[in-house]
Amino acid sequence: MQDIKIAIIGLGYVGLPLARLFATKYSVVGFDINQNRINELNSGLDATLEVENDVLKKVLKTSANDTIGLFCSNNLEDIKDCNYFVVTVPTPVDKNNRPDLTPLYKSSETVGQVLKKGDIVIYESTVYPGVTEEECIPVLEKVSGLTFNKDFYAGYSPERINPGDKKHTVEKILKVTAGSTPEIGKKVDALYASVITAGTHLAPTIKVAEAAKVIENSQRDINIAFVNELAKIFNLMDIDTNDVLEAAGTKWNFLPFKPGLVGGHCIGVDPYYLAQRAQEFGYHPEIILAGRRLNDSMGQYVSSEVIKLMVQHDIRIKEANVLVLGITFKENCPDVRNTRAVDVIENLKSYGTNVTVFDPWANPEEVNHEYNLDTTTKLPNKKFDAVVLTVAHKEFLDIDLQELLVPNGVLYDVKGILGEEVHGRL
Repeated sequence: MQDIKIAIIGLGYVGLPLARLFATKYSVVGFDINQNRINELNSGLDATLEVENDVLKKVLKTSANDTIGLFCSNNLEDIKDCNYFVVTVPTPVDKNNRPDLTPLYKSSETVGQVLKKGDIVIYESTVYPGVTEEECIPVLEKVSGLTFNKDFYAGYSPERINPGDKKHTVEKILKVTAGSTPEIGKKVDALYASVITAGTHLAPTIKVAEAAKVIENSQRDINIAFVNELAKIFNLMDIDTNDVLEAAGTKWNFLPFKPGLVGGHCIGVDPYYLAQRAQEFGYHPEIILAGRRLNDSMGQYVSSEVIKLMVQHDIRIKEANVLVLGITFKENCPDVRNTRAVDVIENLKSYGTNVTVFDPWANPEEVNHEYNLDTTTKLPNKKFDAVVLTVAHKEFLDIDLQELLVPNGVLYDVKGILGEEVHGRL
């Protein structure tokens, strides 16, 4: 274990916390193609807010030497002496919800250029079963000229990062591990066990570990889809969904899921990876895709409910001013990847309304780049015909939302956190 030198490929929401943790015991080089990100991290600043600046600065070092600590770089030369490569790049879907493995292919090409005999490449990116060995390994072999399970080896340890969660940090979440041979599995498991205080679970094969990860979020997606469907049903019956869930939750084994918009880099994406793989084997997954369809429809549903309320309040829809509170995919987090708040905004705009988006957490430049939407980090000083809370940021609880409304204005609560003074909620 003393001779271990680790390269973390991709320094985003998953890679940086892992790199910081490993850097408390090992020599670590964090590699990322984004020069601005590298400069920011080497100055001790993490814009994702996953690692506190003082915690990051404690492990930083100024070169890719063999001493314990973290050096961030976009130079291949700095990772050529590493013997463990951990790939933590995103695995998104394209506009047709088909898995996009481009980041994995590109990062595998990068690792392949510096791969040596005896090295171990570990993937953390969420994929369908088979991607590591059937898609990534051939790239490593082709670029490096080495033979898999003879010259180099592979492992898989799916990320379990929960963005914005300061309680369940990377070392406090049990880690699933796997290796391309039983011996390598033990080595990979020992590496993670040396820093993960919550412990590890060594899966028998890489495919088992890949499958375990992809069903974790598929299960959550289906459960949320169920309560979203309940919300639609109970709204028709004029029954408060939260009251129903609170009553049902008194039973010891009732699962505490709530309705809402399902986005982010995991729950809103991973089920499509499993569905794609299932269809390649000739099976059409019904429940998984039904859950995805229902959850993807919630933005349109919310916007239509807001419009109905505005009509009932005699508000002219065209040119009406609507304030949307929140555009990140979850509360108290700057992550805007695959946020479904965008669906609400776009649908409201389709009715001819003027939509203002206020989010103190989201980077306006990033939002504009990703979604071509203008946002503000400061509360607008004007009155609105409707206010729609889509994200439960703590800052929103301190605002007198009634003061933001015109006399007959509408307040809609997607997250169910505003109490009884709302005109509608999921």
